[in-house]
Amino acid sequence: MNVKNSFTLSERYLRYAERMVEDGQFPSIEKVIEAGIDSLMQADPAPTGESDPLLAMKDEIRRRMETPREEFLPWDGEAMAERIKAKLDEKYKNRG
Repeated sequence: MNVKNSFTLSERYLRYAERMVEDGQFPSIEKVIEAGIDSLMQADPAPTGESDPLLAMKDEIRRRMETPREEFLPWDGEAMAERIKAKLDEKYKNRG
């Protein structure tokens, strides 16, 4: 979704953007500005927003780390391996 906005550029930045458009590097000054903002967003080491999967993972890990040890589920590697093997056997039983 595009949002109409107006802002003021210093003459230096405006001339640079115009030159990039004249040279054919961008179709419009708007696209020059968008490219600059995209570059800043990519360089940002800590993006924000609810849709960021890394932040969601970080929050989930933090939540799980705060779980008291007595609430941990017991780990039984052999039982887990047996369940996985059974699911794989079922999935691939009609192949080969």
